[in-house]
Amino acid sequence: MEEQRFAPSAGIEAAPAGIDAAFGGRLYCDLVFADVPVPGPGQEVHASDFVLTVGGVATRAIAAARLGMDAGIVAVLGTDPASRLVRSLLESEPGLSTDWVEEHPSARVAVTAAMTEGSDRSFVTYEDEASAMPAVLRGDVPVAGCCQVDLADAEADWVVRMRAAGARVYGGVGWDVTGAWDGSDLERLKNVDAFILNEDEALAYTHSDDVEAAARVLAHRVGLVIVTLGADGALAVDSGGGRVTRVSAPRVAALDPTGAGDVFTAAFMVAEQQGWSLPTALRFATMAASVSVRSLGGASSAPRREDLAAALPAELPDEHWEPIAAWGAQHTTTRHITITGEEPAWGTRHPEAGGQR
Repeated sequence: MEEQRFAPSAGIEAAPAGIDAAFGGRLYCDLVFADVPVPGPGQEVHASDFVLTVGGVATRAIAAARLGMDAGIVAVLGTDPASRLVRSLLESEPGLSTDWVEEHPSARVAVTAAMTEGSDRSFVTYEDEASAMPAVLRGDVPVAGCCQVDLADAEADWVVRMRAAGARVYGGVGWDVTGAWDGSDLERLKNVDAFILNEDEALAYTHSDDVEAAARVLAHRVGLVIVTLGADGALAVDSGGGRVTRVSAPRVAALDPTGAGDVFTAAFMVAEQQGWSLPTALRFATMAASVSVRSLGGASSAPRREDLAAALPAELPDEHWEPIAAWGAQHTTTRHITITGEEPAWGTRHPEAGGQR
């Protein structure tokens, strides 16, 4: 298959004394309960496991830091006990800066209770309006090669200033709880350089029933579109050439899919920073997401470099894995397969091969 390379902005590398990537968004305190159905009225159910962790933008930032990026978070916390806990957890992560996490006394950190049962998840969330990402920073704008924000936040003053300085901007979206999926939201794609979303979001926003067609529609508005397909991997459309690249996902015994999309996004940003081709970057991001679902929690299950190095296949399926193997060799002396399944799906699938969920 022809090697496909793409051209990130010239500012993809952080300037001296800067960081590699800034991640902006809302912070959450996540309570994750494993192997438990949603209780009915008056019922009590018991989980088989539990983890207290950070979520929201923290998952993407922590995943990037654990994979070697110098990352920073742009967000708001309050002075409430949950906010103090979230801050302490963030400050314990090597390679992660909280210099741009502002403290607003009126804010309370958002809280989510997540219940997982097999591949299904249910959530109960509280969000304080005052805990939203700041549009204008009290201090200096981060100096970084790239940043990641929700599409709705891409017009924030600090994001616009970073992009003007050469930073590559990655946009994402969340689930539209109103069900409107207003196509006018996509006008904001002019403010980002790459757009990463999941299959359900892509189909809903384009009112399509075909994920490749949806990605092509979105690619008319932004340079690079990536659609994650869960257990089926991911596909990307580079608007420069219009070519569709599909990669399949390794089969794993999934415990909790919470945060897998965030890990994918962070890993893809790491891969772009390495200068890898699009097929290689997609493989790396899909592998990282697959490794993350084997543990409970979002940020707490974000893999480290040695975790991905250990998950590399003993025999590389194709040449696109060679840069990843070289990267992995820097972080471990022993490589072994930790992916399960009789026929691990490590290759690229062509568009005609299908693979939609």
